[in-house]
Parts: sequence; structure tokens; C-alpha cells
Amino acid sequence: MKKQIILWSTALMMLSGCGSVPITGRQQLLLVSDQEVLSLSLTQYNSYIKTAHKSNNAAGSAMVSRVGRRIAAATEQYLRSAGLAAQVKEFSWEFNLVQSNEVNAFCMPGGKIVVYEGLMKLVSSDDELAVVLGHEVAHAVAKHSNERISQQMLAQYGAQVLGQSLSQKDSRIQAIANTVYGVGAQYGMMLPFSRKHESEADYMGLILMTIAGYNPDVSVNFWRKMSASSGGKVLEIMSTHPSDARRVSDLQKALPEVKAKYGKRH
Repeated sequence: MKKQIILWSTALMMLSGCGSVPITGRQQLLLVSDQEVLSLSLTQYNSYIKTAHKSNNAAGSAMVSRVGRRIAAATEQYLRSAGLAAQVKEFSWEFNLVQSNEVNAFCMPGGKIVVYEGLMKLVSSDDELAVVLGHEVAHAVAKHSNERISQQMLAQYGAQVLGQSLSQKDSRIQAIANTVYGVGAQYGMMLPFSRKHESEADYMGLILMTIAGYNPDVSVNFWRKMSASSGGKVLEIMSTHPSDARRVSDLQKALPEVKAKYGKRH
């Protein structure tokens, strides 16, 4: 009987914590409030940015800001048009290029965008940078960090203690979030998203960059260039992504629909 009560309680909490991803409509488990995620991520971001060395490359910094703002504007445009205007208030955009040879970039929940100088060495146009930033912003729009934390809560605490973990969320969520965000690692801001999340961010990013007026056709060749530049190594930004062949194939399949549906907005 006790086991049944636990299972029913868990099921009810999971149902009450369900949400759907903008654009794709995929159902997801969200056991943590948006405000809790935003507060935790802002704390982590502020800690990181205080120690990060911002780039001295004025042209590169301007490019990151320029492309980032257009992607941000496209994101807000989409959310409003989809009846999700309330979510726009969750974003307070910030754009930084930092000194690092890592080929990487990220967007934290709340819209804090960071690009590493190593990535910019592979970027030859605003369109190519939009491929990456569209992908990263998509993670934030899809609330993948919240979903990841929720998954970790289930995995770490199990059904029997889920109720307790939710009733004492502050310290427990912070501990889990620290694991999810990888606090303590040199570049620990990167969320270890699943391949499902990465594929979803690829698709959503393609749409966001198209709404922003960038050319989505460059995405296929850009990811091929990213793969070729790794010299056989898996780049950090691609470490949890689908295989290169799968990614390229998925993008090629999505392009006609995306251009037809969203390219006409410009």
C-alpha cells in the first residue's frame, strides 16, 4: 500500500510538473520553478564572469553582440507571436566574448551569452555565428537546464524521497544544480545536455536564426567545418551531440520546411 501511495504521489508530481517546449511542442518534466532556475544560473554566471577575461578583440566582441541581439530579438518575437509573452520577461540579455582557446559558446537561462575566442577562429560570417548562438539560445528557450535538473532529482533521490526533495527544494536543488552545471570544472558552465536536447536545439536554433534574418543554409557547411577542424577529436561544443552525419542529415531535412515557414517573415 505504501509503495502504491509513493508511486501515485510521484506520478501526480510529475504530471503537475509537465511543460511543453516552445516551437517543437515536446512534453517535458519540469519539477523546478523558472525563478529558482534563473536565480541559480545567475549566481553561477556572475561567479564565472567575475573571473573570466573578456576579449580585447573589439571587432569580435562587436560581432558577438550584434548577432546575439538579433537572435535575442527573434526569440522574443517568436515567443510573443506564440502567445508566450510572459516568458520574454525571463530574459535579461548579455553578450560577452571571452579569452579562451576552447571552441565553445553558451547561453545560460535568462539570456547570458558567452562566446570563446577559440570558436571565433572558425566563424567567417554573422550567419555562421548565428548558427551557434541560435543553438545556444534554443537551450535556454526550451528550458533544457530545468529539465536536466528535474531529471537529476529523479535519478538521485528516487521515488521514495522525491516528495522530501521537493518540499526542501532550496538546498537540494542547489546541490543538484551544482552537479548539472559542473561547478568546479574549468569551463563548468556548460550543461551536459542529452543528445535529444542537442538535436532539439539544432532544430530550434535553425528557426531562430531564420526569423532573425540569417541564412540557415550555412548551418550544414558550418557544422561540417566544425567537425573537420577538430582533427579527429570531439570538440567540447559537440561532445554530447548526435553524430556529425546524423546532425547534417537532420539539418538538411529541416531546411526546406524552416525556410518556407519562417523565411517569409522577412
